[in-house]
Amino acid sequence: MEKKKALIAMSGGVDSSVAALLMQRKGYDCIGITMKLYNNEEAGISETHTCCSLSDIEDARSVASNLGMPYYVTNFMDGFKEKVINNFVLTYIDGQTPNPCIDCNRCMKFDDLIQKAKELGCEKIVTGHYARVEKTEDGKFLLKKGLDPTKDQSYVLYFLSQEQLSMIEFPLGDTEKLDNRELAREAGLINANKHDSQDICFVPDGNYKRVVEKYAADLVPGFKLPGEGDFVDKDGNVLGKHKGYYYYTIGQRKGLGISAKEPLYVIKTIPKKNQVVLGSNDDLFTKNVHAVRFHFINQPEEGVKEMRCAAKIRYRAKETPGVLHINDDGSVDMVFDEAVRAVTAGQSLVVYEGDIVIGGGIIV
Repeated sequence: MEKKKALIAMSGGVDSSVAALLMQRKGYDCIGITMKLYNNEEAGISETHTCCSLSDIEDARSVASNLGMPYYVTNFMDGFKEKVINNFVLTYIDGQTPNPCIDCNRCMKFDDLIQKAKELGCEKIVTGHYARVEKTEDGKFLLKKGLDPTKDQSYVLYFLSQEQLSMIEFPLGDTEKLDNRELAREAGLINANKHDSQDICFVPDGNYKRVVEKYAADLVPGFKLPGEGDFVDKDGNVLGKHKGYYYYTIGQRKGLGISAKEPLYVIKTIPKKNQVVLGSNDDLFTKNVHAVRFHFINQPEEGVKEMRCAAKIRYRAKETPGVLHINDDGSVDMVFDEAVRAVTAGQSLVVYEGDIVIGGGIIV
């Protein structure tokens, strides 16, 4: 009997390598693929805490060879620039703070990988995400949190459709990171002790401003990023000068260069005026969050307009309970039981019922 095939997305890191190992042990005929998204070498910056470098590709190739898997590198750089980098820059120009890892997962890793898997005759696509997929008795698919709470990545996967979930497998969802490193060592994988990727691949030095300035003029003809502008308080009184509104994000305290009796925080940016509004820590708290383009992994029953649940306003945020109000225009309003801090436009509101991901949308 011919083995089922699985396409393994391999970043060169230990997680995707162990995912390949576990799928082989489940009896799958595995094919490794690395999506070449961006050239860090062209940027002339360190590869220390990022992905997509030549050394990452060589690590993935070594693991595939060790496991006896066919391995391919596929160029997705044009699509990545159009769908991820450009959106990142435009969102910053609009005075918001994007999460490009969500865009990458949505537009590149799953849309394009599923197409590639079908071309190669693979029943499953596999990644090293710490999340779980479960099929219910009535044939629906659920996205659930990874069992390791320190590594759970379900937040960045809320956009997945039923068709996508039917083809996806997350072998690490039931595992813990330390155990996976030990598995990699036992299997003799070259990257068993490799550091985790920590930064956005096309901003490995953390300098978002550089990326925005590099691409802005090409994306918006005639547009020129402003230089210095005014820090103002809630009443519009000028408090000092800033370097440009796109340098700052909601909740930021460091790097303001403003002397005041009480600590000041960024509570709002106004791109059209090139102003950054400062206020107190108390000004950062709210119970109400509005999100658009909300995606339900499983649609609520007809007529349901609100539900009791919990939600996160950013990847590392605390999950907070409240009531989700579903609007007719596809947006939602989350009313939290307790005020949450530093709600930021451009980030995602992701909603949970226990360990099940209900869905998510973009905060505005």
